[in-house]
Amino acid sequence: MIPELKKTTEQKMQKSVEALKNNLGKVRTGRAHTGLLDHVTVDYYGNPTPIPQVANVSLLDARTIGVQPWEKTMLAKVEKAIRDSDLGLNPAAMGDVVRVPMPMLTEERRKDLIKVVRHEAEDARVAVRNLRRDANNSLKDAVKAKEISEDDERRAQDDVQKLTDRYIVEVDKLLAQKEQELLQV
Repeated sequence: MIPELKKTTEQKMQKSVEALKNNLGKVRTGRAHTGLLDHVTVDYYGNPTPIPQVANVSLLDARTIGVQPWEKTMLAKVEKAIRDSDLGLNPAAMGDVVRVPMPMLTEERRKDLIKVVRHEAEDARVAVRNLRRDANNSLKDAVKAKEISEDDERRAQDDVQKLTDRYIVEVDKLLAQKEQELLQV
C-alpha cells in the first residue's frame, strides 16, 4: 500500500513539474511562438474554447503570429480574447487574419514576465504541496483503518516529505533558469 502511494504521489508531482515546464515554455523572450496562444480561450457559442481549436495559428514572421479563424464571425472575438489575456499583446485584425506582433522586451515587460513566471512557479509549488497533503491524509486514513502501523506512517511521511523537497527544488531551478533567460538582453 505504501509503495503504491509513494509511486503515484511521485508521478503526480512529476506531472506538476512537467506542467510548469510547459507553462514556462509559453512565456517567450520576445520571439513569436504559436504555443503562446494555446491557453488563451475565446467564447465559442457560449463555451470557452482554446484559440487553436477555432482558428489556424501560424507564424507570419519571426516576431508576428497570425491567427486565422475558421469562421469570419470569430475574428473580433479572437482579437478581443488575445487583447484581454495576461500576455500583454496588442493584436490587430487585417482582413480575415488577426496579426499579433510580439513587443520588444522592455525592462518593464521583462519584469512583468518575471512576475508571470514566478506566479506559475508558485502554482507548481502549491500543487506539489497539495499532493503531499493528500498522500499524508491517505496515510492517516490507513492508520485509522489499521492497514499500516504508526511507525510505517511516520517513515512514509518522511519519504513523501523528501519527494516534496526534491520537486520543490526542481521547480525553483526551472524558475531561476527562466528568470535568467528573461533578463538576458
